[in-house]
Amino acid sequence: MFSKALIEFLESPFNLYKMKTLAILSITFCLVIGFFSFRADEWRQLFNGKDLAGWEQVGPGKFVVEDGKLKTEGGMGMIIYPAEKFGDAVIRVVYTVKDNDCNSGVFIRLPNKSTDPWVAVNTGYEVQIDNGTRHVGGDYHCSGVLYSLTKAMSHPQKKPGEWNEMEITLDGPRTIVFLNGQKVTDYTEGESVAEKTRSFEPDRGPRPLSGYIGIQNHDSLSTAWFKEIVARPLKKK
Repeated sequence: MFSKALIEFLESPFNLYKMKTLAILSITFCLVIGFFSFRADEWRQLFNGKDLAGWEQVGPGKFVVEDGKLKTEGGMGMIIYPAEKFGDAVIRVVYTVKDNDCNSGVFIRLPNKSTDPWVAVNTGYEVQIDNGTRHVGGDYHCSGVLYSLTKAMSHPQKKPGEWNEMEITLDGPRTIVFLNGQKVTDYTEGESVAEKTRSFEPDRGPRPLSGYIGIQNHDSLSTAWFKEIVARPLKKK
């Protein structure tokens, strides 16, 4: 049982006011912390669905916006997001293609903002989009791999016209790619990669832990559409 002195202390107007104030401040603090934690975990739109604001074209060809979607035209070029570098982040891209031989890709870990798209090929990684054989084909040249470097763990790209969700996780030196919920790539810097066998394949060597990102427009026969490009910080365990 409470003592009489304690009851009088708790019931005094001054202390009730302090307790109520403390309770309000505690609740407000929790709400603020929760708000910022929620905001930190939110996906952030990098493509606004209206125009190419925030993106820059590099090299030949272009991207146009049709019905709220990015569409590739010609090439070989790319658009780069020059505002920031991404590391310890998750990047999600939703895309579809005209046919299985359509070639495109998502560039990651680009160390510099070059005006030459081949610099991006040779100094960053291209997460490949290509489900056919017109260009090369095979387990090292297909959707979800680090182009010509890593071997596909699965081949989950959907039929042309259907939307694919590619999720790229940059976790320090580790790069993980899921396509439509299936893991295609899990690579950590320093692991062995396939040898370069063609002149147009990227130079081998380490890539930075963070870098710029870009989307490729490969050639006039390859048409790809992108309806979502978003990113969020990586949740560390």
